[in-house]
Amino acid sequence: MPEAQNKFQNDLTSGHVSKQLLKFSLPFLGAMLFQALYNVADMVIVGWYEGSIGISGVGIGGQVAVLITNLIIGFTTGGTILIAQYAGAKLFDEQKKTIGTLFSLYGIFAVVITAVLLPLVPSILDLLQTPVESYAIAKDYLNICISGTIFIFGYNAVSAILRGMGNSKAPLVFVGIAASANVVLDILFVGPIGMGAAGAALATVISQALSLVLSIVYLRRKGFIFDFKLKSFRIYGDKVRLLLKLGLPSGMQNLCVSLSFLILTSLVNSLGVYSSAAFNIGMKVNSFAILPGIAMSQSIASMCGQNIGAGLYDRAMNTMLVGLRMNLLITAAVGVVIALFPGAIMGIFNADAQTVVEGADFLRLLAADAAISSIVFSFNGLFLGGGHTLATLFNAVLTSIVLRAPMAYFFVNVLGLKLVGVGIAVTLAPIGGILFGLYFIKSGRWKVNKAENVLKLSEGVSAAEV
Repeated sequence: MPEAQNKFQNDLTSGHVSKQLLKFSLPFLGAMLFQALYNVADMVIVGWYEGSIGISGVGIGGQVAVLITNLIIGFTTGGTILIAQYAGAKLFDEQKKTIGTLFSLYGIFAVVITAVLLPLVPSILDLLQTPVESYAIAKDYLNICISGTIFIFGYNAVSAILRGMGNSKAPLVFVGIAASANVVLDILFVGPIGMGAAGAALATVISQALSLVLSIVYLRRKGFIFDFKLKSFRIYGDKVRLLLKLGLPSGMQNLCVSLSFLILTSLVNSLGVYSSAAFNIGMKVNSFAILPGIAMSQSIASMCGQNIGAGLYDRAMNTMLVGLRMNLLITAAVGVVIALFPGAIMGIFNADAQTVVEGADFLRLLAADAAISSIVFSFNGLFLGGGHTLATLFNAVLTSIVLRAPMAYFFVNVLGLKLVGVGIAVTLAPIGGILFGLYFIKSGRWKVNKAENVLKLSEGVSAAEV
């Protein structure tokens, strides 16, 4: 392996599974925590200056922004799988072609998504039944966030590439610096400058751009396998097909999850601005609570990808089981804290008394969701490692569209349980995903390496350049 490449590449096919998984997942978890701070910091700081109306506006705009981010992360998962499998098979030239195609293709996606969504912002907010009181705030926030889509794509592409190569430390540093900058800029733009929610969104976009620029500068100086020169941004037809085959189902999976929560957002918005504020606080708290599960899932996927690429199926299964145990331990501990102190947690957002009353029981229900969902995340990590993105897509459709959204509608509009009904639906839905995951594992179909055509293409089929 070339020396410059060795700085970023880590072999995850040997060594102690628990130590490797923990060593790999902790930096990734830290990076995700910092990334989650973006929108949470926006909501907290805007909440202190503009109260529940500000919380509602930023929360609604943030839900749409999260949908975009999750869609992007899903797409880049295809890159992680390909690069991890190439690492396991020691096919480093194919890695380089994949990286060039990934950056080029997703740069085009970013421009298209921005151009399509910006004119649709008013229609999106109307569809979500945004309360009149928070409509203008949500609109300003969302317009600016969508304008920064290119930076979200860029940072997540870099992170996906490094994760596939077994490196989770570098993204932690990049996003840690950016998250710190975001908090400082939030306080400055929202407070002294008085830009309100628009200032919070602008701070987020600037911070994401900073994260991307820092990562590119660092990688170029360290002799990364991809040099970021204009001539290197080339699209290889076979890599496009593989990236879309592996990444599109993951993108659709994340889209289904986010769409289901947008349906819940619309449902809750019809209950009034206080319910809207309480729901959005709950979603932000939940986004933190499930981060360990998501981080472990992506770590499992990276390790399993390398091991499945090397034909080490027993080690891949052991990796998933170790990650599952870690997942349950961490998320259960986080859930206990949320269940015991819901009022104090909502107080961080400067929520008024009515918002706290409506949101306390909702938060307690979400505490259980984190632990239940962590099981699904662990299963999905194993499936993604073998390229079974259609299986994870089916799981997402089952839990999000088939179960979560209809149950929430039934509990709210038929049984009249209001926000508590939404919490019950959110908590029960992942059980369907657990049952499907158990079935898929027991069937043995996870052992069929769906990404094995990566190796076949790389062993003699010349890449068609477009």
